[in-house]
Amino acid sequence: MKTYHAKVGEVEREWLLVDATDMTLGRLASEVAQILKGKRKPAYTPHIDTGDFVIVVNASKIKVTGNKLTDKKYFRHTGHPGGLKEVSLEVQLAKFPERVIEHAVKGMLPKNTLGRAMGMKMHVYAGPEHKHQAQKPRQITLEG
Repeated sequence: MKTYHAKVGEVEREWLLVDATDMTLGRLASEVAQILKGKRKPAYTPHIDTGDFVIVVNASKIKVTGNKLTDKKYFRHTGHPGGLKEVSLEVQLAKFPERVIEHAVKGMLPKNTLGRAMGMKMHVYAGPEHKHQAQKPRQITLEG
């Protein structure tokens, strides 16, 4: 029996809708990363993007455990001397809740061209509305 390798043209993708209400950030991110990679499919091939599109709604309603709201920090640099900026998870959730989930999932994807392509198939929205009704996304429930 030969090992099956998926080809780029024969990958069947579907759109999945995930509601992030009351889900733990890390558990949600790991499940979404598995879907984006395609590891839930029997035709998974490591060097081919076999994953599905994922729409995450209600990003502002995620949970975190412990003291992460105040202790977890996000860093960025302006490019100028002394330009290191620091933002806590609490402030980031208040201003840009989509970025919190995007950052968590991006850290769980491969750090190469294939990983960037996988990350572009994820769409995150702070509220319950999204603009992908035409794709007829299928609602899924994740444990978390």
